[in-house]
Amino acid sequence: MQKFPMTAEGLARLEEELKLLKGEERPAVIRAIAEARAHGDLSENAEYHAAREKQSFIEGRIAELETIVPAAEVIDVSKLSGDQVKFGARVTVVDEETEEEKTYRIVGQYEADMKNNSISISSPLAKALIGKKVGDSVEVPAPGGARAYEITAVAFR
Repeated sequence: MQKFPMTAEGLARLEEELKLLKGEERPAVIRAIAEARAHGDLSENAEYHAAREKQSFIEGRIAELETIVPAAEVIDVSKLSGDQVKFGARVTVVDEETEEEKTYRIVGQYEADMKNNSISISSPLAKALIGKKVGDSVEVPAPGGARAYEITAVAFR
């Protein structure tokens, strides 16, 4: 079985999502399907088709999470330290062209969330940063051309 690196917080979020899907979402969509069936002709019943589509999505996500959660290899970031970028690090970089500063956390592929500045360890930026130290510059391939970043801070918390 392939193992997936993950933070404890990321695993907890996935376990909570799985619990919610199995305990609340799945029963609710089953009730919605039964209610829509009671309305008669299923061929022209939009509520029935929408509920079936939602059920399909929920069942697919449950199956996906039931594969990911047992295969998670939790890495305790609080026990990590050093000045080199590795899994779990919060890395502050400055775009050498725009001078814009951003802080990213390097996490597992199933917990990455750009809205929270969490990037997957398999992303081009994370791959470029891994093994580097404060003061190092990295070049990252991007659709609009390569971008250069300077690492200004590395922290584990």
